[in-house]
Amino acid sequence: MTKWTPTHEAPEPLEGPVVPTIIGGTVLWFVLFLVQLPFYGWFDDRGQTWWVWTCLAGAGLGLIGIWYVRKRDAALKRMARDAA
Repeated sequence: MTKWTPTHEAPEPLEGPVVPTIIGGTVLWFVLFLVQLPFYGWFDDRGQTWWVWTCLAGAGLGLIGIWYVRKRDAALKRMARDAA
């Protein structure tokens, strides 16, 4: 398989507004959870409650993501400051 796989350098990672992106995604997951919550009975009747709980899990994981990217952003800024 390696003889058909081209070898080249990986591109540089894209840097952008990571913290606001993760915050926006987390808010979106939580809003979707809140919107679906009044219809829990409808989801339950059809055996589709996983839709509701997936949105809550997305919001919970997003909170972990916010914590992670804020720490990463602070570390990158600290490293850049120390290098200067």
